[in-house]
Amino acid sequence: MYSTKISTFIICLFFILVPASGVAGNLSELFEKTSGAVVVLHTFEKVPTGSKSKRLTSMQGLGSGVLISNDGKILTAAHVVNVADSVHVEFKDGKKMLAKVIASVPNADIALLQLPSVPEGAVIAPLADSDQVKVGDDVYVIGAPYGISHTLTKGYISGRRSAEKMMGFTEGEFFQTDAAINQGNSGGPMFNMNGEVIGIVSYILSKSGGFEGLGFAVSSNTARKLVMERRQFWGGVDGKKIKGRIAEIMHLPQAEGMLVERVAEGSPAESAGLLAGDIVAEIDGDSYLLGGDIVLAVQGVSVAEEGWRDLFFEKIKDKGPGEKFTVTVFRKGKKVLLSAPLE
Repeated sequence: MYSTKISTFIICLFFILVPASGVAGNLSELFEKTSGAVVVLHTFEKVPTGSKSKRLTSMQGLGSGVLISNDGKILTAAHVVNVADSVHVEFKDGKKMLAKVIASVPNADIALLQLPSVPEGAVIAPLADSDQVKVGDDVYVIGAPYGISHTLTKGYISGRRSAEKMMGFTEGEFFQTDAAINQGNSGGPMFNMNGEVIGIVSYILSKSGGFEGLGFAVSSNTARKLVMERRQFWGGVDGKKIKGRIAEIMHLPQAEGMLVERVAEGSPAESAGLLAGDIVAEIDGDSYLLGGDIVLAVQGVSVAEEGWRDLFFEKIKDKGPGEKFTVTVFRKGKKVLLSAPLE
């Protein structure tokens, strides 16, 4: 009788311990297999000092990304690189090189970088079909929280969400996760347990400023659709939509416009001659960077029109590199037509 109880206890203990160690071993192997595709992004951009002199100062930023192709394409978050003057990519082995932003969709927080070449031995991460992801699936994230590169965290898919309008995003799908995400993780990959990329880390919801179990990542299928399958475009401009009373105060000739707050060095926006803001102001509790242009239309499509971005991409989809696109801005009370070559 006692022998039977001991045998039963040993069998139960075996089934309790073996799966746990097996999972840990698999995750270790997955990290070794996929972490070489994860990169740290060091960005530099100009920001206003807020002083009366209207001077700009250089600010360094930090993010993550993932190498997804043999020709040197890297997925990351748009907010990490959209108005960066330069993006320096650091690989796991310490190799560094400059990358160029070739596509960015701030409304979905997804961007695509291009390397001049791929370092020898670099790992390519495959993209999964994110439509197959289910709530409750195990996932892991690799990134550089607070600059601590190639840090792994693990969790679950907590939910599937359409664009979170409370964060200003209006396009794409986001995965909610409880895998720990902090500053520096932005743009890094979220993997499934097959070592495939299912999402790109975007943001967290937090009252404390630190991680509280509510992290969000842009789905891989959203990335495919917005920056890989349609014509790639990066404007290099960051702004804020103005409408209603604010639009009236600024005497806009239409219901809505986009206030240009920052322009990246070497971007099509700079080539077109768009003027960035240089005066920090607060209106009705919201912060604005005033003094720059207000975009009214792009390629003849009014930014007040619903779905204007899709209409813009439809108009430029067949244009080749070097062909120009137009931007209509409101500057000093007048409409001004600008243009720049597509890349």
